[in-house]
Amino acid sequence: MRRFSPSTLEAFAKAIFLAAGSESAEAEIIAAHLVEASLMGHDSHGVIRISKYVDWARSGQVRPNRHARIVGDRGALVVVDGEFGYGQVIGKEAMAIAAERAKAHGMATLAIRNSGHLGRIGAWPERLAEQGLASIHFVNTSGFGILVAPFGGSDRRLSANPIAAGAPVKGGRPIVLDIATSVVAEGKIQLARNKREPLALGLVLDGRGEPTTDAEALYAERPGAILPFGGHKGSGLSFFCEILAGALTGGHASHPRSPTADRLVNNMLSMAFDPAAFGDAGEFDDDVARLVAWVKASPPVAAGGRVLLPGEIEQETRSERLTNGLPIDDATWRQICATAEGLGVAIPTE
Repeated sequence: MRRFSPSTLEAFAKAIFLAAGSESAEAEIIAAHLVEASLMGHDSHGVIRISKYVDWARSGQVRPNRHARIVGDRGALVVVDGEFGYGQVIGKEAMAIAAERAKAHGMATLAIRNSGHLGRIGAWPERLAEQGLASIHFVNTSGFGILVAPFGGSDRRLSANPIAAGAPVKGGRPIVLDIATSVVAEGKIQLARNKREPLALGLVLDGRGEPTTDAEALYAERPGAILPFGGHKGSGLSFFCEILAGALTGGHASHPRSPTADRLVNNMLSMAFDPAAFGDAGEFDDDVARLVAWVKASPPVAAGGRVLLPGEIEQETRSERLTNGLPIDDATWRQICATAEGLGVAIPTE
């Protein structure tokens, strides 16, 4: 493992995306998002994605310099089309619309369809929480992100389909939940593959539908499948992500007859809520604080343990990595450097 300063990696990533055709503002947004995901410990959605994003841009799967285009507007309900642009840009612009409408109407529903990879989904409830808004988000991948076996099934039928939620905390960091409905994110399997590490049993099936610890099995000629978390519970939530984020937004669910089945497409349904519209905003803040204190006061099940709220591990990881640098395994670093060299971008020595 090598460690790099976040500023060095962000500048390097920005230079790569500039060379790959993005305008300066877009390259900066993508780079900042990927580095922040790595800082948070979501390495599967961090700088490991640089090479893949560039590959998608080269092949036309992702289109540089696109923006969130409003295609449906009913005030508190807005539908935007991402036109297959980078999800970091589409998501940022869409959340600005959602925040403005939620403050105007008390709540807002915003649908994104046809976006490139939206990255770390937890970033979007964080943005809304910074505006004092609570929110929930459902995501699917209507293109070739079909990776997950349904409960009782043995091959790929669903996408990883994350769900995220966030709430503001007065005087503190937002509470943010960010989970895949698969038992593990596909990017984490990529990391294990790069590091040549075995997977835990119960995460992946091979191409014959048999349990395996080999990360390579997911990418074999006869590809394997990721399992849903919690059996029927994760599978059921994933199914409704397909309905809410896919079919409802117009971005389509994950199936071979989707018109975007030949490319990586994210769709997201977001609902944002202004606590002040529901009553006393101060009482909301106080009640959340009481809930936090009540839950954190639970006696740890193990000696020396502690109760963790959603997002606490990420914040602790971020603090550690800001101090000590971002760790990148050798295989991932080689991939990023090969992409940079192919674009004529200088590789940092740090």
